[in-house]
Amino acid sequence: MLICERWILARLRNRTFFSLAALNDAIAALLEELNTRPFKKLEGCRRSRFEQLERDALRPLPLRAYEFGQWKKAKVHPDYHIEVDHSYYSVPYKLIGAQVEVRLTAHMVEVFRAGRLVATHRRGTLRGRFHTLDPHRPPAHVAIIERTLGRLLERATQIGPATREVLVNQARHRKHPEETLRSAQGILRLAQDFSPAELEQACARAVGLQSYSYRTVRTLIKAPAPPTTQPTLDLVHANLRGPEYFQSLLNPGEPNPC
Repeated sequence: MLICERWILARLRNRTFFSLAALNDAIAALLEELNTRPFKKLEGCRRSRFEQLERDALRPLPLRAYEFGQWKKAKVHPDYHIEVDHSYYSVPYKLIGAQVEVRLTAHMVEVFRAGRLVATHRRGTLRGRFHTLDPHRPPAHVAIIERTLGRLLERATQIGPATREVLVNQARHRKHPEETLRSAQGILRLAQDFSPAELEQACARAVGLQSYSYRTVRTLIKAPAPPTTQPTLDLVHANLRGPEYFQSLLNPGEPNPC
């Protein structure tokens, strides 16, 4: 860089260029002059040294241009998907429960296990979208997910009928069985974050609102329902004057009941 500054940039510092093409032409001419300038203490020049020592050692450029990557860790869920930036990407089902490393670029999602690439997806742009490759599915993936969902429904039944009804309605509105399983797991996890009783009460309100999403149930738990009736005041006391008192004022001959 020091040589380029002295031989190229310094020699162009007082010149004015009116286009990028003109500047590039001037740099190319000076660069050629620099590369063919003979060494003072060695034979040849920079170009000849490159031809003799470096050209044959060069490797071809990669087929894909370099992209900056961000690394994250993720756990493979029972639906053989990982969650990355609010989107879901499939991996081989045999990795269920395993920890994987994820490399995120502007356009790709690459999943590694023990340094080996196991899955590649185009990066999604929509939140909550599932990206599933058929080779990643187990031979009976629907049966496996339905069996797991059945166990979750049993847990929901133990909490209460409203909780079960929320899970059943979610399954009716979901397009993918993987999404149904993940949503049911999120709902039941609220019983641990709060309590089973609070979850059942929130689900009962959600059923009444016909809104069965995880966000709705969690919001209803954090914002309990107000009391349905206001407590009444006890207005009966010794100083209370009833209609008999005022009737005695209209009829002075009658005794005053107070």
